[in-house]
Amino acid sequence: MKSKKYIIGMDGGGTKTHAIIADANGKILKMHFAGPSNFQIMGVEKAAETIFSLIEICCESVNCEIKNVAAVACGLTGAGRIGDQKRMAEGLKKFAESKNAKLKNIIIESDARIALEGAFKGDAGIILIAGTGSIAFGKDSKGKVHRVGGWGRMLGDEGSGYFIGRLGLTAVTRHIDGRGEKTKLTSMIAKEFGLTDQTAIIDAVYKNNFDIASVAPLVLKAAEKKDSICFTIVETAVIDLAEHIRVAGLKIIPHSAKKVKTKIHVSLIGGLIANDTLISRLLKQYLAYNHPNMEIISPMASPAYGAVVMGMKK
Repeated sequence: MKSKKYIIGMDGGGTKTHAIIADANGKILKMHFAGPSNFQIMGVEKAAETIFSLIEICCESVNCEIKNVAAVACGLTGAGRIGDQKRMAEGLKKFAESKNAKLKNIIIESDARIALEGAFKGDAGIILIAGTGSIAFGKDSKGKVHRVGGWGRMLGDEGSGYFIGRLGLTAVTRHIDGRGEKTKLTSMIAKEFGLTDQTAIIDAVYKNNFDIASVAPLVLKAAEKKDSICFTIVETAVIDLAEHIRVAGLKIIPHSAKKVKTKIHVSLIGGLIANDTLISRLLKQYLAYNHPNMEIISPMASPAYGAVVMGMKK
């Protein structure tokens, strides 16, 4: 009698790892959680230990053996580069062998990549991720993935929490100097962080590694209170984020299809835009008016299930 085959998909980051074990057809059988698996911070061996323990837990929960797992696909924070993916895959394989287990088809991908697969359950579409940084991924009908943004805070990350926070702090410095208009953000930053003058701000940013992205929620709050300076910052961020989506759309839709205004599914991910915030509302309005072929939808499935989808293709 032929043994059943299983797929395990994981979404691993700096705080937790979410695992799903599914059958060969993608039906979710069980879900489990464990601690962090960010190998860039904790090291490959420790991350491999977390992942392998979850593989064992998944197998135990459906009463199968590791040899019946056809693929293990993991989307991990910090795994965007091929060299790092190979390093983590080799580390996991080696750790499994030390436990007298053999893993078939180990797939290591970035957390963004599995989020793309999960958002549309393997179909075409665009995800825009905006948190501390910003990046968009688009997948076309042939399965090719296109990337827009993600250049980091020094070269890009337009529309991100860092971007908004930096522009907010700049507005405060201009207000303090008298070079710029008054903004509510100045008193809000003083109250929240104790940054009341030039010396305090300079020391925080240049000496004490101040988290610039932490200013973004204050900018949004001030914009909600009709602060014109902060509202302009949010509008700038919205236009930049929409541009990520527009360009990703041009990459995934063939020229012949552009004439018929093919609908493109877009999913918003990340702390800045996933929930109902001023910036997410303005972004949806902007896209509806300027790019009506872009249809915002909620993710169809979790990133961990996106990893399952990738595993099913092996």
